[in-house]
Amino acid sequence: MKRLLGCFAHPDDEVLGPGGTIAHYAKAGVHIEWVCATRGEAGEIADPSLATPETLAQVREAEMLCAAQTLGIRHVHFLGYRDSGMPGTEDNNHPQAFMNAPAAQVVPQLVAIIRQVRPHVILTFEPWGGYGHPDHIAINRHTLAAVAAAADPTYHPNLGTAWDTPRLFYELLPVSVFENMRARMAARGMDTSWFERIEERREKGWPDDQVHCILDVSATVTHKWAALLCHRTQFGPDNLFRRLPEEEMKALLSREYFALVRPTVSQEFRLNDLFEGLQAT
Repeated sequence: MKRLLGCFAHPDDEVLGPGGTIAHYAKAGVHIEWVCATRGEAGEIADPSLATPETLAQVREAEMLCAAQTLGIRHVHFLGYRDSGMPGTEDNNHPQAFMNAPAAQVVPQLVAIIRQVRPHVILTFEPWGGYGHPDHIAINRHTLAAVAAAADPTYHPNLGTAWDTPRLFYELLPVSVFENMRARMAARGMDTSWFERIEERREKGWPDDQVHCILDVSATVTHKWAALLCHRTQFGPDNLFRRLPEEEMKALLSREYFALVRPTVSQEFRLNDLFEGLQAT
C-alpha cells in the first residue's frame, strides 16, 4: 500500500494547498496520515457564536477532524503545541508556542511517527511557510531534520526501525494563483488591497518556476471545498477564498503545486504524480 504523511502546523493547512491531492490519493487507496503541530489557538473566530478564545483549540481540533474525514485522512497526530500566532504578536511568547519548541523535543516525536507510518511521500511547507508564519517555518525545519534522523538507524533506535522516506515535497500556492484571484476580483470592482502582500511572497516565497509536479484535482475539488467549509471559525463568508463565486473559486483551486526537495532534482525535472516510479514497500 502506498503511504503519505503530511507534516503541518495548524488545522486548515491541509486544505488550500494539498486538499484536492489528499482526496485524490485517498480515493485511490493511499494510506494517509497527518501531523498537526498545534490546534490553532491563535486563529480567527469568524463567527463569535462558534467559539471563544478559551474554546477555540477544542473547536478547531473538531474542525480538523471533520476535514480529515472529508478528505480521507485516516489519522491525525496532534503534537500538542500552542499556535504561536503571527510574527510580533504576544502569542509568540507563550511558553508552549510551537515556534519556540526545541528541535531536541520536536524531532523525536516526528521521527517516531515517520517510522510508524513509513511513508513513501511526505508533504510539508516550503521554508518561508507560505506567508512567513513562524509555525509554518518551524514545521518545515523540524520535518527536514526528522526525515534525515528517521533514516539513521543509530538515531534513537527505541523509536522504531529506521525508515528512509523516498520523497519529500513542499506544497505550494504560487504567486500566479493570487494574481489570478486579484484580477478576477478587480474586474468585479472588489477590494484587492490584501494582494499588496504578493510582492513579499514573490521575494521570500518559493519561486513559481521551481515546481516539479502540478496535479489537476478537478475531480476532487468538491471534497477540498467541503473540507474547507469544515473550518467554520477560519473561513467565514468574508474570507478571501470565499469572495468570488464558489464555482469560480473551485476552478482556481483545482490545480495543486509541489516542489520535490528530497531527493534533490534539477529545476527542469517534472513528475505527473507524486508517487510516479515509486514501488510500494
